[in-house]
Amino acid sequence: MSVGMKKTKTPPPIDPLDVFDPARWGLCLTAILDLGLRLYRFWERYRHLFASRTRDTSSQAYLYLRAVLTLERERNFKNMARRLDQGDDGQALQHFMSTSPWDKCAVFRQIQTDLSAIPALRVGSVLILDESANAKAGEQSAGAARQRNGRLGKVDVCQVGTYLAYANVAANLWTLVDGELFLPEVWLTPAYADQRKACGVPAERVFQRKIDLGLQMIDRAQANGLPFERVACDAFYGRDRQFRADLQAKNVLYAADIPADTRVYRQEPRVGVPSKRHRRGRRPTRWKVLSRQRAHLASRLARSKQTTWQHLRRRPTERGWLEADFAVERVWTTTAAGQVRAEWLVIRRELNGKCSYTLLNDPPDTPVETLIAASCQRYFTERVYEDAKTDLGWAEFQALKYRAWEHHLALTALALWFVAETKGQWAQTYARDPQLIRQLEIEVLPALSTANVCELLRAVLPVPTLTPASALQIVIRMLLDRAASTRSRLKARINQEASP
Repeated sequence: MSVGMKKTKTPPPIDPLDVFDPARWGLCLTAILDLGLRLYRFWERYRHLFASRTRDTSSQAYLYLRAVLTLERERNFKNMARRLDQGDDGQALQHFMSTSPWDKCAVFRQIQTDLSAIPALRVGSVLILDESANAKAGEQSAGAARQRNGRLGKVDVCQVGTYLAYANVAANLWTLVDGELFLPEVWLTPAYADQRKACGVPAERVFQRKIDLGLQMIDRAQANGLPFERVACDAFYGRDRQFRADLQAKNVLYAADIPADTRVYRQEPRVGVPSKRHRRGRRPTRWKVLSRQRAHLASRLARSKQTTWQHLRRRPTERGWLEADFAVERVWTTTAAGQVRAEWLVIRRELNGKCSYTLLNDPPDTPVETLIAASCQRYFTERVYEDAKTDLGWAEFQALKYRAWEHHLALTALALWFVAETKGQWAQTYARDPQLIRQLEIEVLPALSTANVCELLRAVLPVPTLTPASALQIVIRMLLDRAASTRSRLKARINQEASP
Protein backbone atom coordinates (compact mmCIF):
# COMPACT_ATOMS: atom_id res chain seq x y z
CA MET A 1 0.00 0.00 0.00
CA SER A 2 1.36 3.45 -0.95
CA VAL A 3 2.33 5.90 1.73
CA GLY A 4 -0.43 8.40 2.45
CA MET A 5 -3.29 6.27 1.10
CA LYS A 6 -6.12 5.68 3.52
CA LYS A 7 -7.52 2.26 4.06
CA THR A 8 -11.05 2.00 2.68
CA LYS A 9 -13.55 0.53 5.11
CA THR A 10 -15.80 -2.21 3.79
CA PRO A 11 -19.46 -1.25 4.30
CA PRO A 12 -21.33 -3.57 6.63
CA PRO A 13 -23.51 -6.11 4.85
CA ILE A 14 -27.21 -5.29 4.61
CA ASP A 15 -29.17 -7.35 7.07
CA PRO A 16 -32.04 -8.96 5.13
CA LEU A 17 -34.02 -8.99 8.37
CA ASP A 18 -33.58 -5.27 9.09
CA VAL A 19 -36.97 -4.07 10.33
CA PHE A 20 -36.05 -0.48 9.38
CA ASP A 21 -35.69 -1.32 5.70
CA PRO A 22 -38.49 0.74 4.02
CA ALA A 23 -38.84 -1.74 1.16
CA ARG A 24 -39.88 -4.48 3.58
CA TRP A 25 -42.81 -2.28 4.66
CA GLY A 26 -43.88 -1.55 1.10
CA LEU A 27 -42.48 1.98 1.22
CA CYS A 28 -40.59 3.26 -1.80
CA LEU A 29 -38.38 6.32 -1.35
CA THR A 30 -39.01 7.47 -4.92
CA ALA A 31 -42.78 7.30 -4.42
CA ILE A 32 -42.48 9.24 -1.16
CA LEU A 33 -40.36 11.95 -2.78
CA ASP A 34 -43.08 12.24 -5.45
CA LEU A 35 -45.87 12.47 -2.86
CA GLY A 36 -46.15 16.24 -3.20
CA LEU A 37 -46.44 15.88 -6.97
CA ARG A 38 -49.04 13.15 -6.48
CA LEU A 39 -51.15 15.58 -4.42
CA TYR A 40 -50.82 18.25 -7.13
CA ARG A 41 -51.89 15.83 -9.88
CA PHE A 42 -54.74 14.60 -7.68
CA TRP A 43 -55.97 18.20 -7.34
CA GLU A 44 -55.68 18.70 -11.10
CA ARG A 45 -58.31 15.97 -11.62
CA TYR A 46 -60.75 17.94 -9.51
CA ARG A 47 -59.80 21.56 -10.19
CA HIS A 48 -62.60 22.08 -12.78
CA LEU A 49 -65.14 21.61 -9.96
CA PHE A 50 -64.00 24.84 -8.28
CA ALA A 51 -64.14 27.13 -11.31
CA SER A 52 -67.09 29.13 -12.62
CA ARG A 53 -67.61 30.81 -15.98
CA THR A 54 -66.15 34.07 -14.71
CA ARG A 55 -63.64 33.05 -12.09
CA ASP A 56 -61.26 30.18 -11.33
CA THR A 57 -60.75 29.68 -7.59
CA SER A 58 -59.36 26.16 -7.90
CA SER A 59 -55.93 27.21 -6.60
CA GLN A 60 -57.53 27.89 -3.22
CA ALA A 61 -58.81 24.31 -3.13
CA TYR A 62 -55.25 23.06 -3.65
CA LEU A 63 -53.96 25.31 -0.87
CA TYR A 64 -56.71 24.12 1.46
CA LEU A 65 -55.90 20.48 0.76
CA ARG A 66 -52.21 21.10 1.42
CA ALA A 67 -53.02 22.83 4.69
CA VAL A 68 -55.34 20.20 6.16
CA LEU A 69 -52.95 17.41 5.14
CA THR A 70 -49.80 19.01 6.57
CA LEU A 71 -50.90 21.06 9.58
CA GLU A 72 -50.90 19.11 12.84
CA ARG A 73 -53.27 21.29 14.86
CA GLU A 74 -55.20 24.58 14.94
CA ARG A 75 -56.29 24.44 11.31
CA ASN A 76 -57.80 27.91 11.05
CA PHE A 77 -57.52 30.28 8.12
CA LYS A 78 -54.68 32.31 9.62
CA ASN A 79 -52.55 29.27 10.39
CA MET A 80 -53.28 27.82 6.96
CA ALA A 81 -52.12 31.04 5.26
CA ARG A 82 -49.01 31.11 7.43
CA ARG A 83 -48.23 27.47 6.64
CA LEU A 84 -48.59 28.20 2.92
CA ASP A 85 -46.79 31.57 3.12
CA GLN A 86 -49.76 33.45 1.66
CA GLY A 87 -49.30 36.65 3.66
CA ASP A 88 -52.98 37.61 3.71
CA ASP A 89 -54.12 36.20 7.07
CA GLY A 90 -56.19 33.64 5.21
CA GLN A 91 -58.69 36.12 3.80
CA ALA A 92 -58.61 34.55 0.32
CA LEU A 93 -59.17 31.07 1.78
CA GLN A 94 -61.99 32.35 3.97
CA HIS A 95 -63.70 33.97 0.97
CA PHE A 96 -63.25 30.76 -1.04
CA MET A 97 -64.86 28.68 1.71
CA SER A 98 -67.69 31.03 2.71
CA THR A 99 -68.65 32.85 -0.49
CA SER A 100 -67.39 31.02 -3.58
CA PRO A 101 -70.35 29.34 -5.36
CA TRP A 102 -68.82 25.92 -6.16
CA ASP A 103 -71.00 22.91 -5.40
CA LYS A 104 -70.00 20.29 -2.84
CA CYS A 105 -72.34 17.74 -4.47
CA ALA A 106 -70.22 17.88 -7.64
CA VAL A 107 -67.14 16.99 -5.60
CA PHE A 108 -68.87 13.97 -4.07
CA ARG A 109 -70.16 12.85 -7.47
CA GLN A 110 -66.60 12.87 -8.81
CA ILE A 111 -65.31 10.94 -5.79
CA GLN A 112 -68.00 8.32 -6.35
CA THR A 113 -67.19 8.17 -10.06
CA ASP A 114 -63.52 7.55 -9.27
CA LEU A 115 -64.41 4.81 -6.80
CA SER A 116 -66.70 3.19 -9.36
CA ALA A 117 -63.76 2.89 -11.78
CA ILE A 118 -61.77 0.62 -9.43
CA PRO A 119 -62.52 -3.04 -10.32
CA ALA A 120 -61.54 -4.38 -6.88
CA LEU A 121 -64.34 -2.39 -5.24
CA ARG A 122 -67.11 -4.07 -7.20
CA VAL A 123 -67.14 -6.91 -4.66
CA GLY A 124 -67.48 -6.53 -0.90
CA SER A 125 -68.04 -2.76 -0.68
CA VAL A 126 -70.50 -1.35 1.82
CA LEU A 127 -72.13 2.03 2.46
CA ILE A 128 -72.25 3.10 6.11
CA LEU A 129 -74.87 5.64 7.17
CA ASP A 130 -74.15 7.48 10.39
CA GLU A 131 -74.13 10.91 11.99
CA SER A 132 -71.54 12.95 13.81
CA ALA A 133 -71.73 16.10 15.94
CA ASN A 134 -69.33 18.97 16.56
CA ALA A 135 -69.77 20.96 19.76
CA LYS A 136 -70.37 24.71 19.39
CA ALA A 137 -70.04 27.55 21.90
CA GLY A 138 -73.22 29.24 20.64
CA GLU A 139 -76.07 28.94 18.19
CA GLN A 140 -74.74 31.41 15.61
CA SER A 141 -73.43 28.72 13.22
CA ALA A 142 -75.81 27.21 10.67
CA GLY A 143 -77.81 24.40 12.24
CA ALA A 144 -76.30 24.84 15.71
CA ALA A 145 -78.81 24.14 18.47
CA ARG A 146 -79.29 22.08 21.61
CA GLN A 147 -79.47 18.55 20.31
CA ARG A 148 -78.04 15.11 20.90
CA ASN A 149 -74.26 14.99 20.67
CA GLY A 150 -73.44 11.32 20.42
CA ARG A 151 -69.72 11.96 20.72
CA LEU A 152 -70.23 13.51 24.17
CA GLY A 153 -73.20 11.32 25.08
CA LYS A 154 -75.45 14.23 26.06
CA VAL A 155 -77.68 17.02 24.76
CA ASP A 156 -75.66 20.16 24.12
CA VAL A 157 -75.23 22.95 21.60
CA CYS A 158 -73.73 21.39 18.48
CA GLN A 159 -73.92 20.98 14.73
CA VAL A 160 -74.99 17.55 13.52
CA GLY A 161 -74.34 16.12 10.09
CA THR A 162 -75.59 12.93 8.47
CA TYR A 163 -72.85 11.19 6.50
CA LEU A 164 -72.34 8.33 4.10
CA ALA A 165 -69.04 6.47 4.36
CA TYR A 166 -67.71 3.84 1.96
CA ALA A 167 -65.59 0.86 2.94
CA ASN A 168 -64.14 -2.31 1.49
CA VAL A 169 -62.50 -4.80 3.88
CA ALA A 170 -60.45 -6.66 1.27
CA ALA A 171 -59.04 -3.44 -0.20
CA ASN A 172 -58.44 -1.97 3.28
CA LEU A 173 -60.21 1.19 2.05
CA TRP A 174 -62.50 3.62 3.77
CA THR A 175 -63.50 7.15 2.86
CA LEU A 176 -66.38 9.65 2.91
CA VAL A 177 -68.70 9.83 -0.12
CA ASP A 178 -71.55 12.16 0.92
CA GLY A 179 -72.90 14.26 3.75
CA GLU A 180 -75.65 16.71 4.66
CA LEU A 181 -76.01 19.23 7.47
CA PHE A 182 -79.02 18.47 9.66
CA LEU A 183 -81.14 21.54 10.40
CA PRO A 184 -83.26 21.16 13.55
CA GLU A 185 -86.93 21.94 13.03
CA VAL A 186 -86.66 25.19 14.97
CA TRP A 187 -84.22 26.50 12.37
CA LEU A 188 -86.97 26.39 9.71
CA THR A 189 -89.45 28.45 11.74
CA PRO A 190 -90.21 32.17 11.10
CA ALA A 191 -88.37 33.06 14.32
CA TYR A 192 -85.09 31.98 12.70
CA ALA A 193 -85.63 33.78 9.37
CA ASP A 194 -82.98 36.42 10.06
CA GLN A 195 -80.50 33.84 11.30
CA ARG A 196 -81.06 31.63 8.24
CA LYS A 197 -80.38 34.64 6.01
CA ALA A 198 -77.25 35.58 7.94
CA CYS A 199 -75.91 32.02 7.66
CA GLY A 200 -76.82 31.68 4.00
CA VAL A 201 -79.22 28.76 4.43
CA PRO A 202 -80.83 28.13 1.01
CA ALA A 203 -84.35 29.53 0.82
CA GLU A 204 -85.65 26.24 -0.59
CA ARG A 205 -84.37 24.19 2.34
CA VAL A 206 -87.19 22.54 4.29
CA PHE A 207 -87.11 20.40 7.40
CA GLN A 208 -85.91 16.86 6.76
CA ARG A 209 -85.28 14.13 9.26
CA LYS A 210 -81.85 12.56 9.41
CA ILE A 211 -83.40 9.39 8.00
CA ASP A 212 -84.75 11.36 5.02
CA LEU A 213 -81.30 12.84 4.41
CA GLY A 214 -79.78 9.36 4.60
CA LEU A 215 -82.20 7.91 2.06
CA GLN A 216 -81.47 10.79 -0.33
CA MET A 217 -77.73 10.13 -0.11
CA ILE A 218 -78.25 6.41 -0.76
CA ASP A 219 -80.39 7.31 -3.79
CA ARG A 220 -77.60 9.55 -5.10
CA ALA A 221 -75.03 6.79 -4.65
CA GLN A 222 -77.23 4.38 -6.61
CA ALA A 223 -77.85 6.96 -9.35
CA ASN A 224 -74.10 7.60 -9.66
CA GLY A 225 -73.43 3.89 -10.11
CA LEU A 226 -71.33 3.54 -6.96
CA PRO A 227 -70.83 -0.22 -6.40
CA PHE A 228 -71.92 -1.46 -2.98
CA GLU A 229 -73.45 -4.65 -1.67
CA ARG A 230 -75.34 -3.34 1.35
CA VAL A 231 -75.97 -0.41 3.67
CA ALA A 232 -74.91 -0.61 7.32
CA CYS A 233 -76.23 1.75 9.98
CA ASP A 234 -76.44 2.19 13.72
CA ALA A 235 -79.49 1.76 15.94
CA PHE A 236 -80.74 5.32 15.40
CA TYR A 237 -81.57 4.42 11.82
CA GLY A 238 -82.03 0.68 12.25
CA ARG A 239 -84.82 1.00 14.81
CA ASP A 240 -86.98 2.84 12.26
CA ARG A 241 -89.14 0.11 10.72
CA GLN A 242 -90.15 2.25 7.77
CA PHE A 243 -86.52 3.07 7.00
CA ARG A 244 -85.70 -0.62 6.72
CA ALA A 245 -88.82 -1.18 4.60
CA ASP A 246 -87.78 1.69 2.30
CA LEU A 247 -84.36 0.11 1.78
CA GLN A 248 -86.06 -3.19 1.00
CA ALA A 249 -88.26 -1.43 -1.57
CA LYS A 250 -85.09 -0.10 -3.23
CA ASN A 251 -83.70 -3.66 -3.38
CA VAL A 252 -80.90 -2.63 -1.04
CA LEU A 253 -79.49 -5.14 1.43
CA TYR A 254 -78.90 -3.73 4.90
CA ALA A 255 -77.23 -4.57 8.18
CA ALA A 256 -79.09 -2.34 10.62
CA ASP A 257 -78.21 -2.25 14.29
CA ILE A 258 -81.26 -2.13 16.57
CA PRO A 259 -81.87 -1.39 20.27
CA ALA A 260 -82.08 -4.25 22.74
CA ASP A 261 -85.80 -3.63 23.30
CA THR A 262 -86.79 -4.15 19.65
CA ARG A 263 -89.74 -6.57 19.38
CA VAL A 264 -89.37 -9.56 17.05
CA TYR A 265 -91.30 -12.80 16.46
CA ARG A 266 -89.86 -16.28 16.11
CA GLN A 267 -92.86 -17.39 14.03
CA GLU A 268 -94.66 -15.37 11.39
CA PRO A 269 -97.54 -13.49 13.05
CA ARG A 270 -100.94 -12.89 11.47
CA VAL A 271 -101.95 -9.25 11.51
CA GLY A 272 -105.07 -7.39 10.52
CA VAL A 273 -107.86 -5.15 11.71
CA PRO A 274 -109.90 -7.03 14.30
CA SER A 275 -113.62 -7.40 13.71
CA LYS A 276 -116.11 -5.58 15.86
CA ARG A 277 -117.02 -7.74 18.84
CA HIS A 278 -119.78 -5.62 20.39
CA ARG A 279 -122.72 -3.65 19.04
CA ARG A 280 -121.72 -0.53 20.89
CA GLY A 281 -118.61 1.49 20.16
CA ARG A 282 -116.73 2.23 16.98
CA ARG A 283 -115.55 -0.32 14.51
CA PRO A 284 -111.77 -1.02 14.95
CA THR A 285 -109.58 0.68 12.34
CA ARG A 286 -106.05 0.00 13.58
CA TRP A 287 -104.23 -3.18 12.78
CA LYS A 288 -102.89 -5.52 15.44
CA VAL A 289 -101.40 -8.98 15.76
CA LEU A 290 -104.34 -11.39 15.60
CA SER A 291 -102.47 -14.66 16.14
CA ARG A 292 -101.18 -15.78 19.51
CA GLN A 293 -97.47 -15.61 18.68
CA ARG A 294 -95.56 -13.91 21.42
CA ALA A 295 -93.31 -10.97 20.64
CA HIS A 296 -89.80 -11.23 22.06
CA LEU A 297 -87.42 -8.47 22.93
CA ALA A 298 -84.10 -8.88 21.16
CA SER A 299 -82.37 -8.87 24.52
CA ARG A 300 -84.64 -11.68 25.74
CA LEU A 301 -83.56 -13.85 22.83
CA ALA A 302 -79.95 -13.30 23.88
CA ARG A 303 -80.82 -14.77 27.29
CA SER A 304 -83.03 -17.57 25.98
CA LYS A 305 -81.89 -21.16 26.46
CA GLN A 306 -83.20 -21.92 22.96
CA THR A 307 -80.66 -19.58 21.37
CA THR A 308 -77.67 -21.37 19.84
CA TRP A 309 -74.28 -19.65 20.05
CA GLN A 310 -71.03 -20.16 18.20
CA HIS A 311 -67.68 -18.63 19.07
CA LEU A 312 -65.93 -17.14 16.06
CA ARG A 313 -62.76 -15.28 15.21
CA ARG A 314 -63.85 -12.68 12.70
CA ARG A 315 -60.61 -11.00 11.62
CA PRO A 316 -57.14 -10.15 12.94
CA THR A 317 -56.61 -6.62 14.20
CA GLU A 318 -53.66 -4.71 15.61
CA ARG A 319 -55.06 -5.42 19.09
CA GLY A 320 -55.43 -9.13 18.47
CA TRP A 321 -58.21 -11.16 16.96
CA LEU A 322 -61.74 -9.78 16.84
CA GLU A 323 -63.67 -12.63 18.39
CA ALA A 324 -67.08 -12.98 19.99
CA ASP A 325 -70.06 -15.28 20.40
CA PHE A 326 -72.66 -15.04 17.62
CA ALA A 327 -76.24 -16.25 17.36
CA VAL A 328 -78.32 -16.08 14.17
CA GLU A 329 -82.13 -16.28 14.24
CA ARG A 330 -84.78 -16.05 11.52
CA VAL A 331 -87.33 -13.57 12.88
CA TRP A 332 -90.35 -11.57 11.75
CA THR A 333 -91.06 -7.92 12.37
CA THR A 334 -93.98 -5.63 11.61
CA THR A 335 -93.94 -2.25 9.88
CA ALA A 336 -95.87 0.84 10.93
CA ALA A 337 -98.38 0.06 8.16
CA GLY A 338 -99.04 -3.42 9.54
CA GLN A 339 -96.95 -5.38 7.06
CA VAL A 340 -95.07 -8.48 8.22
CA ARG A 341 -91.45 -8.84 7.10
CA ALA A 342 -89.01 -11.71 7.55
CA GLU A 343 -85.50 -10.65 8.62
CA TRP A 344 -82.35 -12.15 10.04
CA LEU A 345 -81.30 -11.24 13.56
CA VAL A 346 -77.60 -11.54 14.39
CA ILE A 347 -76.74 -11.23 18.09
CA ARG A 348 -73.13 -10.54 18.96
CA ARG A 349 -71.97 -11.18 22.52
CA GLU A 350 -68.60 -9.74 23.47
CA LEU A 351 -66.23 -11.45 25.88
CA ASN A 352 -67.45 -9.09 28.63
CA GLY A 353 -71.06 -10.21 28.05
CA LYS A 354 -72.23 -7.05 26.29
CA CYS A 355 -74.58 -7.78 23.39
CA SER A 356 -75.36 -5.93 20.16
CA TYR A 357 -78.18 -6.69 17.74
CA THR A 358 -78.36 -6.38 13.95
CA LEU A 359 -81.25 -7.00 11.55
CA LEU A 360 -80.52 -8.01 7.95
CA ASN A 361 -82.83 -8.54 4.97
CA ASP A 362 -80.77 -11.17 3.15
CA PRO A 363 -82.57 -14.08 1.42
CA PRO A 364 -83.61 -17.12 3.48
CA ASP A 365 -80.82 -19.31 2.06
CA THR A 366 -77.99 -16.90 2.98
CA PRO A 367 -75.10 -18.71 4.74
CA VAL A 368 -74.71 -17.90 8.42
CA GLU A 369 -71.08 -16.89 7.87
CA THR A 370 -72.18 -14.21 5.40
CA LEU A 371 -74.72 -12.80 7.83
CA ILE A 372 -72.22 -12.65 10.68
CA ALA A 373 -69.58 -10.99 8.51
CA ALA A 374 -72.11 -8.40 7.30
CA SER A 375 -73.12 -7.55 10.86
CA CYS A 376 -69.52 -6.52 11.69
CA GLN A 377 -68.91 -4.02 8.87
CA ARG A 378 -70.05 -0.81 10.57
CA TYR A 379 -66.69 -0.67 12.35
CA PHE A 380 -65.19 1.27 9.45
CA THR A 381 -67.32 4.35 10.07
CA GLU A 382 -65.31 4.96 13.23
CA ARG A 383 -62.12 4.83 11.16
CA VAL A 384 -63.51 7.47 8.78
CA TYR A 385 -64.45 9.87 11.58
CA GLU A 386 -61.24 9.27 13.51
CA ASP A 387 -59.11 10.02 10.46
CA ALA A 388 -61.16 13.09 9.53
CA LYS A 389 -61.30 14.59 13.02
CA THR A 390 -57.98 13.53 14.51
CA ASP A 391 -55.64 13.65 11.52
CA LEU A 392 -57.33 16.21 9.23
CA GLY A 393 -58.85 18.60 11.78
CA TRP A 394 -62.45 18.20 10.62
CA ALA A 395 -63.81 19.20 14.04
CA GLU A 396 -61.51 22.23 14.33
CA PHE A 397 -63.25 24.18 11.58
CA GLN A 398 -65.15 27.22 12.82
CA ALA A 399 -67.52 29.00 10.45
CA LEU A 400 -70.98 30.51 10.64
CA LYS A 401 -72.22 30.03 7.09
CA TYR A 402 -74.05 27.05 5.66
CA ARG A 403 -71.96 27.09 2.49
CA ALA A 404 -68.70 27.13 4.46
CA TRP A 405 -69.81 23.99 6.31
CA GLU A 406 -70.58 22.24 3.02
CA HIS A 407 -67.30 23.31 1.44
CA HIS A 408 -65.26 22.17 4.44
CA LEU A 409 -67.00 18.79 4.34
CA ALA A 410 -66.29 18.35 0.62
CA LEU A 411 -62.60 19.24 0.91
CA THR A 412 -62.17 17.04 3.98
CA ALA A 413 -63.71 14.17 2.00
CA LEU A 414 -61.35 14.96 -0.87
CA ALA A 415 -58.36 14.81 1.49
CA LEU A 416 -59.59 11.47 2.88
CA TRP A 417 -59.98 10.11 -0.64
CA PHE A 418 -56.45 11.25 -1.58
CA VAL A 419 -55.05 9.33 1.40
CA ALA A 420 -57.16 6.24 0.67
CA GLU A 421 -56.20 6.25 -3.01
CA THR A 422 -52.51 6.71 -2.18
CA LYS A 423 -52.49 3.84 0.31
CA GLY A 424 -54.34 1.58 -2.12
CA GLN A 425 -52.05 2.27 -5.05
CA TRP A 426 -48.91 1.86 -2.94
CA ALA A 427 -50.21 -1.45 -1.57
CA GLN A 428 -50.72 -2.74 -5.12
CA THR A 429 -47.34 -1.50 -6.38
CA TYR A 430 -45.01 -2.17 -3.44
CA ALA A 431 -45.47 -5.50 -1.70
CA ARG A 432 -44.63 -5.98 1.96
CA ASP A 433 -42.24 -8.63 3.15
CA PRO A 434 -44.35 -11.47 4.63
CA GLN A 435 -41.35 -12.46 6.78
CA LEU A 436 -42.06 -9.41 8.96
CA ILE A 437 -45.07 -11.13 10.49
CA ARG A 438 -43.00 -14.04 11.75
CA GLN A 439 -40.06 -11.86 12.68
CA LEU A 440 -42.19 -9.49 14.78
CA GLU A 441 -44.24 -12.39 16.17
CA ILE A 442 -47.60 -10.87 15.26
CA GLU A 443 -50.53 -12.05 13.16
CA VAL A 444 -51.17 -8.92 11.08
CA LEU A 445 -48.90 -6.07 10.05
CA PRO A 446 -50.04 -2.55 10.98
CA ALA A 447 -51.57 -0.78 8.00
CA LEU A 448 -50.35 2.57 6.74
CA SER A 449 -52.52 5.21 8.41
CA THR A 450 -53.77 8.66 7.47
CA ALA A 451 -51.38 10.09 10.06
CA ASN A 452 -48.48 8.26 8.37
CA VAL A 453 -49.30 9.73 4.95
CA CYS A 454 -49.64 13.21 6.45
CA GLU A 455 -46.25 12.83 8.14
CA LEU A 456 -44.65 11.91 4.82
CA LEU A 457 -46.32 14.88 3.12
CA ARG A 458 -44.93 17.23 5.74
CA ALA A 459 -41.47 15.93 4.90
CA VAL A 460 -41.66 16.49 1.14
CA LEU A 461 -43.73 19.67 0.80
CA PRO A 462 -41.80 22.90 1.33
CA VAL A 463 -42.38 24.72 4.60
CA PRO A 464 -41.71 28.47 4.67
CA THR A 465 -38.85 29.50 6.92
CA LEU A 466 -39.82 32.00 9.58
CA THR A 467 -37.17 34.72 9.52
CA PRO A 468 -36.97 37.50 12.15
CA ALA A 469 -38.26 40.02 9.57
CA SER A 470 -41.27 37.86 8.63
CA ALA A 471 -41.97 37.15 12.30
CA LEU A 472 -42.08 40.90 12.96
CA GLN A 473 -44.57 41.36 10.14
CA ILE A 474 -46.79 38.64 11.58
CA VAL A 475 -46.69 40.21 15.06
CA ILE A 476 -47.48 43.68 13.67
CA ARG A 477 -50.40 42.26 11.70
CA MET A 478 -51.73 40.66 14.90
CA LEU A 479 -51.43 44.00 16.71
CA LEU A 480 -53.24 45.75 13.88
CA ASP A 481 -56.05 43.19 14.03
CA ARG A 482 -56.42 43.75 17.77
CA ALA A 483 -56.39 47.52 17.25
CA ALA A 484 -59.10 47.23 14.60
CA SER A 485 -61.19 45.12 16.95
CA THR A 486 -60.79 47.70 19.74
CA ARG A 487 -61.70 50.53 17.35
CA SER A 488 -64.82 48.68 16.26
CA ARG A 489 -65.96 48.18 19.85
CA LEU A 490 -65.34 51.87 20.66
CA LYS A 491 -67.41 52.99 17.68
CA ALA A 492 -70.22 50.68 18.68
CA ARG A 493 -70.17 52.09 22.22
CA ILE A 494 -70.20 55.69 20.95
CA ASN A 495 -73.13 54.97 18.63
CA GLN A 496 -74.99 53.26 21.44
CA GLU A 497 -74.48 56.25 23.78
CA ALA A 498 -75.51 58.69 21.04
CA SER A 499 -78.73 56.87 20.24
CA PRO A 500 -81.84 58.08 22.17
